[in-house]
Amino acid sequence: MIAPAPDEGRLAENIAHFARALRRAGLPVGPGRVADAIRAVAAAGFTQREDFYWTLHAVFVARPEQRVIFHQCFRLFWRDPQFLEHMMSFMLPQIKGTQEDRRAEAGEKRAAQALLGDARPEPPPVPEGLNEADPQIEIDATATQSAEERLKTLDFEQMSVEEVAEAKRMLARLSLPVTPLQSRRLQAAPHGARIDPRATIRAALRHGGEVMALHHRKPRIRWPNLVVICDISGSMSQYSRMVLHFLHAVANARGQGWAKVHGFTFGTRLTNITRHLATRDVDAALRAAGAEAQDWAGGTRIGTSLAAFNRDWSRRVLGQGAVVLLITDGLDRDDTGTLSREMERLHLSCRRLIWLNPLLRWEGFAPKASGIRTMLPHVDSFRAGHSVASLEALAAVISDPTDHGDKARLMRLISPING
Repeated sequence: MIAPAPDEGRLAENIAHFARALRRAGLPVGPGRVADAIRAVAAAGFTQREDFYWTLHAVFVARPEQRVIFHQCFRLFWRDPQFLEHMMSFMLPQIKGTQEDRRAEAGEKRAAQALLGDARPEPPPVPEGLNEADPQIEIDATATQSAEERLKTLDFEQMSVEEVAEAKRMLARLSLPVTPLQSRRLQAAPHGARIDPRATIRAALRHGGEVMALHHRKPRIRWPNLVVICDISGSMSQYSRMVLHFLHAVANARGQGWAKVHGFTFGTRLTNITRHLATRDVDAALRAAGAEAQDWAGGTRIGTSLAAFNRDWSRRVLGQGAVVLLITDGLDRDDTGTLSREMERLHLSCRRLIWLNPLLRWEGFAPKASGIRTMLPHVDSFRAGHSVASLEALAAVISDPTDHGDKARLMRLISPING
């Protein structure tokens, strides 16, 4: 039997309050869905907790990525024992060394903030024998990180609703500049290093064959393409959403030098979302991209998806020295032979292949998964991609051919593992 809801006997009103909490946590819940939920509960009955959960889930959850937020909000709102106190702890500033070992799971902090709002646990009572007017020893926090610096290093998965919104604004201001490439084609230039004999002779013919001045030329400058291949499987959904916000800002920014920005997503299949990135409104762009990518928050088939990209798109988008960003955790269950072959082909088809992996945020990370060991030798740079700071670091080195990130260190670990 489900635990009694707040203000028992007012179930319809409590469902409406629950819907408002879901909306505050980021789910698109309107009055129509609230009415549908009340009718659904009336039809299904209010007997078992599991039935009640799935009845509301069927009404309020429209996309796979919304399941986590719904689950955490449901546990908190409908009074899961000990869960309220646990969630309140995520709302408090904590000092490293005294906080709980377990971090907030995906969506927990956002659910807590949506349901608790500005609520905070009551401050501890003043110890007996100590007056509030007595001098207090306080911690000098003048040298601690600012809120912005803390947010830059915070894991995307651990952010609250407000922190996610602020991180998106920070990502929208980031740039991803690229160094132009010199083409083999030449163009006229007054002070070029090479003499242009044809232009010189043509000018001389206009003066009776007398050479009045030498004409020069120089290599033409061209800009590479940026191609982003983003994993949107269940383990990557929150990271992918933030990276796609960053990608949208890069695609719509002027003066960064990219010839064109191409975006692809994959889970169990490859989806081209390039045309959606051209939409100026980021929310509309990602909504359209999510509607087309039907495998969001599903399984992962990296090898098969890369094979589809190499077969259908590589010759179209990887010409002229393209830079490829591959965003995935590398956890793949496909055949490693296919994955190795497709990674090698992708690497040979582009100028630089940079792999962003959120798992690199963990200290002591080692390439133990077979998919990671298979992919790592075929990338130019292996970097973390879990926070605003990691994307800022990427922007600083994306045009640096000598940057390899953590690839060298991890490659040294692969031999002992294989041995």
